[in-house]
Amino acid sequence: MKRTANAHWNGTLQEGKGEITTQSTTLNKTQYSFKTRFAEGVGTNPEELIAAAHAGCFTMAVGAALTQQGITPGDLTTDAILDLDMQALEIKGIHLELKATVIDGVDEAKFTEVAEGAKANCIVSKALSVPITLNVTYA
Repeated sequence: MKRTANAHWNGTLQEGKGEITTQSTTLNKTQYSFKTRFAEGVGTNPEELIAAAHAGCFTMAVGAALTQQGITPGDLTTDAILDLDMQALEIKGIHLELKATVIDGVDEAKFTEVAEGAKANCIVSKALSVPITLNVTYA
């Protein structure tokens, strides 16, 4: 299975602008720019999208892990806080803040164990350290 996204950019870093489109078209020519990335502007940015992907993947992984143990998950909500070092221009880490309703038959220690397993094994957690390949076409 392949999932795709497309990004287009035109112009300088600070004055240029771009659009991001996802295969599902949930993002369809969604704008991004210097302001949406490093200041306050209308649109999205790559770091926000990574945080959203991580929050979604992790939360589903917690639900899946509970289900595999015969436990019906309650409400699960995750905030993903991505730490972007503006001096080094690198992502320093992502903090996942999980809030869950009490689930019958699961104490806090067991739930924390399941959540730690989901953090280590969700697809996006694993992807954040995978090799990246590149092909360039220059016309």
